[in-house]
Amino acid sequence: MRKFFGTSVVAISAAAMLALAGCGSGRDGDSGSGGEAAKGFPANSLIGVALPAKTSENWVLAGDLFTNGLKEAGFQADVQYAGASTTVADQQAQITAMTTKGAKVIVIGATDAAQLATQVAAAHAAGAKVIAYDRLITNTPDLDYYVAFDNFKVGQLQGQALLDGMKAKKPNGPYNIELFSGSPDDNNAGVFFDGAMSVLKPEIDKGNVVVASGQKDVKQTAIQGWKAEGAQARMDQLLTSTYGSKELDGVLSPNDTLARAILTSVKGAGKPTPVVTGQDSEVESVKSIVKGEQYMTINKDTRNLVKETINMVKALQAGDKPQVNDTKSYNNGSKVVDTYLLPPVAVTKANAAEAYANDPKLAPLTK
Repeated sequence: MRKFFGTSVVAISAAAMLALAGCGSGRDGDSGSGGEAAKGFPANSLIGVALPAKTSENWVLAGDLFTNGLKEAGFQADVQYAGASTTVADQQAQITAMTTKGAKVIVIGATDAAQLATQVAAAHAAGAKVIAYDRLITNTPDLDYYVAFDNFKVGQLQGQALLDGMKAKKPNGPYNIELFSGSPDDNNAGVFFDGAMSVLKPEIDKGNVVVASGQKDVKQTAIQGWKAEGAQARMDQLLTSTYGSKELDGVLSPNDTLARAILTSVKGAGKPTPVVTGQDSEVESVKSIVKGEQYMTINKDTRNLVKETINMVKALQAGDKPQVNDTKSYNNGSKVVDTYLLPPVAVTKANAAEAYANDPKLAPLTK
């Protein structure tokens, strides 16, 4: 069982992963058995959506999709973003306000997964159902559902792509790499990192891959707030301290924003372009991949994630149990949360046209 709470993730062994996949995690779409269904509520009820700051294209898109999709479904939509400076306090106040206004369901893309338990408990006590969107909310028994892409799998895809990309450029190792991870207040950051390390660590242990700086712990690799300037500054420091005469073959970057900052640092230092991973399919990164700069990204179609979340809201409104496909893996420190997972897709230059064929924004970039 994956156990996610705070910023610590207890990684599953490969055997446990296989056992989970084969013994009823329900990832093929079976309805979950946990929890009672809601009693239902009027179709024009208020639905609250609390999202973090607009730090990526996907969060901006999610807000627009929730606003339009909930209205189309007949609900009143209250979609709020946390501010960039006091994000935790902003989101706490927004959730409290949604509860006070009588929201029947509150969807939360957590700014800080560990600091929302009080607000979730109050919402639950007021009769609202609470859905964690994209980021698991930790240490609360009052969270009803979680909907996300399989973020451990995201990390595995990034780790494997890093190995594949380096081997394609240089058939024989050892390969010098550096590791980056996301913001420590984002529960997903540790999940991505652990997924990637489940692939990379065996190669590191064999000596085929070398973290030349020696910085292998997630606390050493974290970039507070997912800020590009933080990633660029750390990469600048690593290049100065470690890569005077050494060749940098690859960088594990957890998302596209940080990937582009890392590449900017490398270019500024006049170094050859390493294999750099990413995530989110941001426009500028897709352009970079097509040009042969950033090596890969992860396609997590926000349209599908919002659609499944709204489907949960519709089911709750009708008094039905929302569809889930994992009732065993996501322990938030207080309970195992019924979860609906969507599959992520690794995208490189080789499959970009196919991966984005149905995306009106990204498809033209691959032609």
